Order: sequence, then structure tokens, then C-alpha cells
Amino acid sequence: MANIKSAKKRILVNQTKADRNKAIKSGVKTAVKKVTAAVESGDKTAAGEALLAATSAIDKAATKGVYHKNTASRKISRLSKTVNQMA
Repeated sequence: MANIKSAKKRILVNQTKADRNKAIKSGVKTAVKKVTAAVESGDKTAAGEALLAATSAIDKAATKGVYHKNTASRKISRLSKTVNQMA
């Protein structure tokens, strides 16, 4: 356990940031699952709407520093590809 006041604060701040990042990542995973579920069910309009929501969630996560911009771009590209292959 930390004894120095600044080290104790760092532990608290790091925990707060980790919780925030976990919540954002969880939201992205949920959005991605909604897209894949819509694709598997064959509902093209629902898949398009879910893709829009997932893209927004991934972009927000990238701007907040949760995901690297290339990782976010890759995730969006793969999701778009699966939705576009439905046609």
C-alpha cells in the first residue's frame, strides 16, 4: 500500500480512469453485438441503424483515448464490411 499522499491520489485517479475506460469499452462491445445480431437475423435496416450507432460509439471511444485511432478505424471497417456483405 502506498504511504505517500501523491501515490495514494494516483491510485484513486487511476482507478477512476480504469472504471471510465471499462464502461466505454463495454458500451462499444454492446453496440458491436447489436450489429452482428442484426446481420445474423438478416434485417438490413436494423443492421444499418446499429452500424451507425456502433460507429458513433467507437469514434467517441477513440477521441477519449480509450482506443487508438487505427484500432477504431479497423473495428469500423470490419463492421461496415459485414453489413455491406448482406446485400
